[in-house]
Amino acid sequence: MSDATRRVAVALPRPLPTPFDYRLDAAAATPPLRGCRLRVPLGSSEIIGVAMDEAGDDTGAAGDGATTLKSVLERIDATPILHGELWSSLLWLARYLHAPIGEVLASALPAALRQGAALPETQAFGWRLTEAGHTALPGLRAGAPRRFAELLATGERDEDGLDAQHPGWRTPARTLAKRGLIERVAMDAVSPSPATSPPDLNDEQRAAADAISAHAGFGVLLLDGVTGSGKTEVYLDAIARTLARGRQALVLVPEIGLTPQMLERFRSRLGVPIHALHSGLGESERARTWTAALRGQARVIVGTRSAAFVPLPEAGLIIVDEEHDGSYKQFDGIRYHARDFVIVRAKALGVPIVLGSATPSLETLHNAQAGRYTHLRLHHRAGAAQPPQVRVIDVRKRPLQSGLGPEALAAIEAALAAGGQVLVFRNRRGYAPVLLCHDCGWSAQCKRCDSPMTVHGGGRRLVCHHCGAQQPTPPACPQCASLALQPQGNGTERIEEFLSQRFTQVPVLRIDRGSTQTRDGLQQHLDTLGAQPGILIGTQMLAKGHDLPNLTLVVVVGIDEGLFSADFRSGEKLAQLLVQVAGRAGRADKPGTVLLQTHHPDHPLLQTLVTRGYHAFAEEELAEREAAIFPPFAHMALLRAEAKDVEPVLQFLRAAKARVGDVGVEVHGPLAAPMPRRAGYQRMQLILSSPSRAALQARLDAWVPELYRLPEARRVRWSLDVDPVDLY
Repeated sequence: MSDATRRVAVALPRPLPTPFDYRLDAAAATPPLRGCRLRVPLGSSEIIGVAMDEAGDDTGAAGDGATTLKSVLERIDATPILHGELWSSLLWLARYLHAPIGEVLASALPAALRQGAALPETQAFGWRLTEAGHTALPGLRAGAPRRFAELLATGERDEDGLDAQHPGWRTPARTLAKRGLIERVAMDAVSPSPATSPPDLNDEQRAAADAISAHAGFGVLLLDGVTGSGKTEVYLDAIARTLARGRQALVLVPEIGLTPQMLERFRSRLGVPIHALHSGLGESERARTWTAALRGQARVIVGTRSAAFVPLPEAGLIIVDEEHDGSYKQFDGIRYHARDFVIVRAKALGVPIVLGSATPSLETLHNAQAGRYTHLRLHHRAGAAQPPQVRVIDVRKRPLQSGLGPEALAAIEAALAAGGQVLVFRNRRGYAPVLLCHDCGWSAQCKRCDSPMTVHGGGRRLVCHHCGAQQPTPPACPQCASLALQPQGNGTERIEEFLSQRFTQVPVLRIDRGSTQTRDGLQQHLDTLGAQPGILIGTQMLAKGHDLPNLTLVVVVGIDEGLFSADFRSGEKLAQLLVQVAGRAGRADKPGTVLLQTHHPDHPLLQTLVTRGYHAFAEEELAEREAAIFPPFAHMALLRAEAKDVEPVLQFLRAAKARVGDVGVEVHGPLAAPMPRRAGYQRMQLILSSPSRAALQARLDAWVPELYRLPEARRVRWSLDVDPVDLY
């Protein structure tokens, strides 16, 4: 390289179609450069971008304006942190989603690294008492800080071990650290703990585990097992074999709440540190795990959607648990699907990927039926556990108390009397969905959204679940001044209030987003209940993979709204949810019962699920999808646009539609979005559909650059969602 300054393309985390060019002095241009973070000026501020390719010397380039380029301020990384397979996969993702490359690359990095922080140390850390701590220990008041100090008095403890054996240790640790009584210290590499002996796998589990290990290279395997069939034991066997070969394993789970239980189980079984990566961690912890994976030090990574971007220099296996779950889809920013992206990564890495579910998505089942995926079945529950008895309860003309009918209340009472636990499932948080005036019919609507506000706090405040707006509940009706304001319907808070008053002799715990905001909040609730009789009231959080061995009764409240939705995926989502939540019952040696309350007991979906099971429903649904030419028999893209006024949105979408053409792609719209107004913005959309993925992608390749050039695009906010999950 010459001493002359050079030009480099830098991908910036902004919704811009192309990178920006900057001047780069010779010192900063030392190769390799691509994939390194650079600090660059943008307007009057500074921003962190990622270097793309150099464009050669600027010498003599004054004629093309190169000498007017701004200069790179700082090269942050001496060597690339995005390279190899991950770099190639991210470029593929940007092309497939037709998304700005700078936003895609930024999404792959933890926030601390996006903001320019240096790669953190990845050695193990632990905690110990200081001299002041030893002196103060006898005088500490009883409570969590004292108990934690007493634990450290027996010796240093590493953080991974504390996470596994003492959940909730971080709060007392912060209290003691502020007082200078404990300190965080670097530790030698934590030695692997002895792995516990695995249980004997049954014939189905052993066949599945052997099939996974037989894949020396890339292959997609669908592990299709009924709830309670022991899919996790198959995962553990496959991971253990991967570790024995000296390779890394990545496990994706749909919910943060699943990770503490799964991490503890993985640590005890595998005998190696298990690295977590999810949004519930602090930014420094996320950066540390990501960097440990980059350096090959993290051998097993368990994480939620964003863990799809973790580097895997020594990859051996990828697992996606509950592959059907909607939380793997990112609904804002870069609208990627983590499951689909890690399949692409597995192919590039040449490793097998396991998709596990009791209710596989219709796309995944279709691929298995077509022979593209290997289909592994687990038909029976593991051990002595038996499938739960499922009953449909007709609540028409029946008295309901907070949504619960007499049969459900009698069953709850009987289950508690027998020493069991009960799950009351209501997939709507809050106290009530609507606040209504009984005299004039007024209802509390969000001023910024086309949606009613949900009643929270026992009726004391109103919250919009779409834009987050909050306000106190009015003392009287704003329209007629009547005092007859009444919460309508039932959320988890209202059911909790009623059951706490009805069953005072047992703990009643509500588990939803509002009650589990603290770190490991869900696991703390489950630990509080333990094995004693009690009632859990929860949303879909509790439908996903939690092992509750003493749970003998599940009551599902309020499923009717899911039976009559305009969304073509609504039947699939409801069927998956019902099967998953029903699977929480009777997972040990105690028989389980599931009660489905409904005003539509003869609905075909319920009848098929109860009498013939999920796969019979899936066969019927796939036939309907094929007849309607819906996914997986069609491929779609959704162009969304929003603005304060509807007219600019219409003008943009009409201009966009006029440029699509008619070569192998159908266009529908402009159509109103499912919620036409949200957070003060008017929203509309276009739907593009084609039986051929290649034809759709070819059309998008030509169309998306034109969208950026449209004058109407400057007056709206727009986004493109390839393979959308929700259309209506």
